[in-house]
Amino acid sequence: MKLQVNWDALGIATSLVCAIHCAVLPLLLTSLPLFGINIIHNNFFEAGMIAVAFLIGSLALFHGYKRHHHRPLPLFIFSTGFIFLVLKEIFLSYEIALLVPAVLLILTGHFFNFRFCRKANHCHTADCDH
Repeated sequence: MKLQVNWDALGIATSLVCAIHCAVLPLLLTSLPLFGINIIHNNFFEAGMIAVAFLIGSLALFHGYKRHHHRPLPLFIFSTGFIFLVLKEIFLSYEIALLVPAVLLILTGHFFNFRFCRKANHCHTADCDH
């Protein structure tokens, strides 16, 4: 039995976990500095979360684009969201103003990819590799 990964579901789940992390973690872990532990606004932790979300999201979108729908819109929306996410790390004074559209755009990219994959005409054409 071949194990198949639903990359869109994994990408959406990763984006939601990232959004929850960004919204809830500061509220729940504000007492950690009292114990000498500070992962809130830790650059390495933030970069790692962004890298993992980008890797999984890119795999999901590439799979949908290449194997099913051949539409660049989800890739464009997703990429725009990640540009906002990286800018959030650079321009800290605009963190919330950049984070909200970043999360919304990333989720929207996954949503469109999911919808396009479900509506794709699975008749094999010359440009299809499956």
